[in-house]
Amino acid sequence: MSEHYYSKDPTVKSQPKELVAALRQKSFRFLTDAGVFSKGDVDFGSKLLVESFVIPEIEGDVLDAGCGYGPIGLSIASSFPERKIHMVDVNERALALSAKNAENNGISNVEIYSSDALNDVTATGFAAILTNPPIRAGKSTVFSFYDGAFSKLKVGGELWVVIQKKQGAPSTIQHLEKLFGNAEIIMKKKGYHIIKAIKV
Repeated sequence: MSEHYYSKDPTVKSQPKELVAALRQKSFRFLTDAGVFSKGDVDFGSKLLVESFVIPEIEGDVLDAGCGYGPIGLSIASSFPERKIHMVDVNERALALSAKNAENNGISNVEIYSSDALNDVTATGFAAILTNPPIRAGKSTVFSFYDGAFSKLKVGGELWVVIQKKQGAPSTIQHLEKLFGNAEIIMKKKGYHIIKAIKV
């Protein structure tokens, strides 16, 4: 079986590189590596998600579920320094990169730790959860991110998802409507959908 970026401990040889990315009108330097998602550049879906995201007015922490090397969580943390941003991933190499990237970009309002989907997140009452879910892990894994998010959000909290139409946006919308009772397409661009669901 070939190894994927959602492996806990990638064995593929480390080949670190640095990239520069502009997110939310700020420039970030990210260290990336083999064995993590979208190592060559911040992927279009993640960029679209962070640019579309609007922080909810309700109080509470924010969670980046499946943070990779950190572009979503760190750009949100930089934009909203008064909020704590939790960043979780199953991939240990990605978590180490996220911690390093937080340090290198001078971002301290983050808590970075390991979680298989959201199963190991003990905090609850999040105001917002963002995810670019691991499509290649399969539909049941992706849906477990949504189910976990529903249980971790406070009432009025929002789940923000980016997913391509051809990779399951229609089934995501259907699942979220069943789970949350609502799902809104915030943005569509180049086949990507930004979907928001509110816990009521």
